[in-house]
Amino acid sequence: MSALEAVLVALAGLGAGAINAVIGSGTLITFPTLLAVGLPPVVANVSNTVGLVPGSVAGTWGYRRELAGQRSRMFRLATATVIGAIIGAVLLLVLPESSFEAVVPALILLGCALVLVQPWVLRRLGERSRPQHGGPLVWLGVLTIGVYGGYLGAGQGVLLIAVLGVGLDETLQRVNAAKNVLAGLANLVASLIFVVVADIDWTAAALIAAGATIGGLVGAGVARRLPEVVLRGTVVVIGLIAVVSLR
Repeated sequence: MSALEAVLVALAGLGAGAINAVIGSGTLITFPTLLAVGLPPVVANVSNTVGLVPGSVAGTWGYRRELAGQRSRMFRLATATVIGAIIGAVLLLVLPESSFEAVVPALILLGCALVLVQPWVLRRLGERSRPQHGGPLVWLGVLTIGVYGGYLGAGQGVLLIAVLGVGLDETLQRVNAAKNVLAGLANLVASLIFVVVADIDWTAAALIAAGATIGGLVGAGVARRLPEVVLRGTVVVIGLIAVVSLR
């Protein structure tokens, strides 16, 4: 990797870390960049997943105030994410890379639609329809997104916000804080598996990690100050960009 390529990868990590803290889909920046500098697709995917973990930690730290009071909920939903991410990481190593190509854009579009109609849905459901810790459907939804997160992860933030926003009795900012924890956990679990059994480009992973850590802190600081309507609009815009990029 040349010096110029290294700078590009680090900058991609910076952008991805910021976007992941705001909503997710940072992989849409880093993964194509790694392909552009010559990494094979699977190596690029696993190196990207490993590199983004520190950025997820930074984004979670930036949102620590919004996580107050969510500890028991996070432990419950984390079990779904861990199980799902293990399944997804294994699928990445054994299935053709094209396996999720057809379903991923549809999933992200569904997530965007849910984010848009969330206020109307919640008015129709009523507050009593949303358990404080999320019901079985929320747990299953997080499990499914965990599978996707362990496999690829681009756009998992949109999906998590959609599921948690509809299923939990919380503000969008506190939902975003929970999203950062669960998406970061999916990356971490998949990374631990990849470190043991996959071929990782450690230079690329380190460059992404450095950029993503800074980006995660900056992105969290910006996102926490966004009005809910702006944050909701940002979720939808990035989700639509993700769909276009993945087609």
